[in-house]
Amino acid sequence: MALITAVPAKVRVYGEEKDMAEVNFLCVHRKLRSKRLAPVLIKEITRRVNHTGVFQAVYTAGVKLPGSVASCRYYHRTLEARKLVEIGFTRLAPRMTMARMQKLYKLPAEPNTKGLRPMTPEDVPAAHKLVVKYLEKFQLAVVFSEDEFAHWLLPRKGVVSSFVRMDADGVITDFCSYYHLHSSVLGNPKHNTLNAAYSFYNVAKTVSLTALMKDCLTLAKNEGMDVFNALNLMENDNFLEELKFGMGDGNLQYYVYNWFCPTMQHNDVGLVLL
Repeated sequence: MALITAVPAKVRVYGEEKDMAEVNFLCVHRKLRSKRLAPVLIKEITRRVNHTGVFQAVYTAGVKLPGSVASCRYYHRTLEARKLVEIGFTRLAPRMTMARMQKLYKLPAEPNTKGLRPMTPEDVPAAHKLVVKYLEKFQLAVVFSEDEFAHWLLPRKGVVSSFVRMDADGVITDFCSYYHLHSSVLGNPKHNTLNAAYSFYNVAKTVSLTALMKDCLTLAKNEGMDVFNALNLMENDNFLEELKFGMGDGNLQYYVYNWFCPTMQHNDVGLVLL
């Protein structure tokens, strides 16, 4: 009939670390959406989280509600132009041909950054340290434990992809990741699934963030992704225009439950809910 989920997380808001619940995946059966089930689900999960001694939560929504702490915009980068046009995800601009569109969004066959490879369990301690240190610069961010980092970011086929670059001394210097979120395509005779990658956490030290994310696009395309999505949070503004991301029509609002704090800019957010 309906579902809501929450997972525990340590979240930092304006320098204050709190044990919170990340609330996600609220959905109600189509036939029951006029029955006021959503408030019942929210009230019940709040009650259960409170019983664990946690009284704050963080969540996102596409709708603007009172008390949002930040607003981020979705951007989309075409990887498979022909498929995206055929399923109606995007369209050919005036005076644009399919051949020109495919040329416009063409990517290298392989990443340009030497030594970029999938993350392994042995990489977790160093990669965890790199990402946690990077997230300290943002006003709203998750504080991963090493186990949590491994759980969320170790590569799993069809779920999440993470890549690291190691220098000659064996130190991990760069990290990029994206999670997979596929959608069903209805009523299309040729395609039944849209394969989408979503930018997760990325840290560039020895190369520019733009160069690292271009490699990330290449890796995603080689994994069979059709489109690469990213929010304009963290430092993502640095690469969105140069790498030909198009602005989406949806905003994602960030909310912190039971914790009053000032509104922040989209580039102050360092939290991505999978």
